[in-house]
Amino acid sequence: MISKLEKLLGPIANKLAQQRHLQAISSGMMMSLGLIVVGSVFLIIANPPINLDLVDLNTGNIFLKFLISWKQFALANYDVLTLPYNYTMGLVGLISAFGVAYCLAESYKMKASVYGIISMCTFLMVAAPLKDGAITMSYLGADGLFVALIISLISVEISRVVSHRIVFTFPDSVPSAVTNFVNSLMPLALNIIVIYGANLILVALSGKSMPNLIMSFLTPAISGVDNVWMFMGIYLFSNILWMFGINGSSIVFPIVFALGIANTGLNGELVNLGKDPTAIMNLQMFRYALLGGAGNTLGLVLLMCRSKSKHISSIGRLSIVPGICGINEPIMFGAPIVLNPILSIPFLVMPCISIGLGYLVQKIGLVSMGYIVDPSFTPFFAQGFLSALDIRNVIFMIVLIIISVGVYYPFFKVYEKNTLANEAE
Repeated sequence: MISKLEKLLGPIANKLAQQRHLQAISSGMMMSLGLIVVGSVFLIIANPPINLDLVDLNTGNIFLKFLISWKQFALANYDVLTLPYNYTMGLVGLISAFGVAYCLAESYKMKASVYGIISMCTFLMVAAPLKDGAITMSYLGADGLFVALIISLISVEISRVVSHRIVFTFPDSVPSAVTNFVNSLMPLALNIIVIYGANLILVALSGKSMPNLIMSFLTPAISGVDNVWMFMGIYLFSNILWMFGINGSSIVFPIVFALGIANTGLNGELVNLGKDPTAIMNLQMFRYALLGGAGNTLGLVLLMCRSKSKHISSIGRLSIVPGICGINEPIMFGAPIVLNPILSIPFLVMPCISIGLGYLVQKIGLVSMGYIVDPSFTPFFAQGFLSALDIRNVIFMIVLIIISVGVYYPFFKVYEKNTLANEAE
């Protein structure tokens, strides 16, 4: 099977790997990897794994007392604790606008830092307009990542056309910084005219900015999601978007999370009345679909940790703690999974398996239906237990991780072999 996959997917992967713009996207996103990891840690710190409504605040249990104190501290200082996240992961779109343009300009042997800054400034004009004297940050993070990729690539191509046709030369006595400054004026001006001008035209014609318009096209108009097939379809759509660097989870989140909260609340009311819960499409299903993050990638992370490739193993070790807490941006952009034709197959298939099995085990009673709104961004085993106070749910999640290892394994071996070959070169 591995041999057949290699013959089928290997040539496609090699061709894509040599494509200049895709290489720039991959390398440019790697620049934000450290920000993503550090930001994820602070998000975990700000969301301790305990619900104060479900515990006795006067308990004598030392471990519970520690968690209660941690939770109370986090609630009192939430804005302070999440500030590092907001200015790391919350700026991943802005950093990518610089990083991708930098790498693409470098591949063209242009002044990479100059054209990276031009791209970043142009992206800010489009994605973060001033409103009442303040910058809006809605699209500076993952929600604006796709827009950042488009602008960074177009910006460098515009700059390349201008820089090749209009070049000012000065005597050797003139510092190179002055020469770079003068030669960057025309590319910046043309970027503003073309990209920012296009944004203004879109606003005038549709009332929506470029990021708003793109997101409105991507947001699915979905109704009747309270069934396993539609739920599975939503996550398949979300993960297809992820394959192109678009944060699909943020697009479908309002739909599936609102559904999960509502049905979990209905189950909670039934349990409170001494009845059995009946709504299967509760918050537990949301957790199954995102076990380890989009694509159920915790199994892949475990495989990466034991890889012979230095690049893969280092990314895997960096991703293990965030992955346990359902945060997988480090491998999305660090492996990467985005624009990776080999890993995209299990990335799309595994969540469908998790959702289908999750529906089945709740339907036949192997696992209690969720009736408690468990805390987000906490270890999966804490979420699994707190959702229904049922240890069987934790065991089921571990089974899903084992299945994930099996599903990812053949595709991972092809990916690893290609990576080892590149490292050897």
